[in-house]
Amino acid sequence: MSRSHTPPVTVIQVKAKPNARHSLLEETSPGVWMAQLKSPPVDGKANKELIALVAAHFGRPKSAVSIKSGGSGRMKRVAIEGAGG
Repeated sequence: MSRSHTPPVTVIQVKAKPNARHSLLEETSPGVWMAQLKSPPVDGKANKELIALVAAHFGRPKSAVSIKSGGSGRMKRVAIEGAGG
């Protein structure tokens, strides 16, 4: 009997701070993260940097990370495929 395998998906809440001096991702409380992004919030640059930062932190490819909501705001819900947790 074959069953389809879908990788586990972890959704985290991220508060983005664009135009920061350094790129940084840190957990402020369980499931809530703060991302300092060097990129400005223009033409999706900060969102691209956020995806790369989250992917690197969780050891996942960028294609496994997506912004589920809040793409144009500071508070975002980010999904990470295959991340345990």
